[in-house]
Amino acid sequence: MTAITRTLLTGLVAGTAAGLVLTALYLALIRPMILEAEVFELGAAEAAAGMTLGRTFDTLMFNVLTGVGFALVLSAVLTLRGRPVGLRRGLLWGAAGYAAVTLAPAIGLPPELPGMISAPLAERQVWWLLTVAATAAGLALLAFAPTNSLKLAGIVMLVIPHLFGAPHPAGVVAGAVPAELAARFAAVSLASMAAFWAVLGGCCGAIFDRLSPVSYT
Repeated sequence: MTAITRTLLTGLVAGTAAGLVLTALYLALIRPMILEAEVFELGAAEAAAGMTLGRTFDTLMFNVLTGVGFALVLSAVLTLRGRPVGLRRGLLWGAAGYAAVTLAPAIGLPPELPGMISAPLAERQVWWLLTVAATAAGLALLAFAPTNSLKLAGIVMLVIPHLFGAPHPAGVVAGAVPAELAARFAAVSLASMAAFWAVLGGCCGAIFDRLSPVSYT
């Protein structure tokens, strides 16, 4: 089996599995809170009308495609490293992905429900992208840099986005969603994404090794 085929198969299977797990958690835990928030924002009738089968299917496809995308990136990195991975190391890679893509940005921009007041979307997107990039680079330096000075640079990169701070609305602006619901949604969303990344990383590690040659070079 060629390296490209192994990378593609690993990404497709692991990403699909992670997307299905995330969708199950969404339906069981997250969607009820979104509906509750939309009641505050739109009213009960409009909120209920929005929860259609098509919307659920769109969520499923988005989660699976997102999982496949991240899994393809991870399996490509594993291919370039050319070393055994396995379930345990795969979980560590998943934890790194969770820290970079979900946890670090959530420190400044926690998951938000409909009806919450936010800074302009473009500003939040730029800060999110820069935070993900800085966190990923910082973690890579901490894990693989050969010198202590480079590892120190990795710590600096982890901290820099939060020193500048995420964009937020000017002043104190109250949204339609109760604070308790917003806090619960953020906690459940972060926990669900932790499960997503655990499945993604663990499956990538296990499948990648199973499809790999017996010996690594």
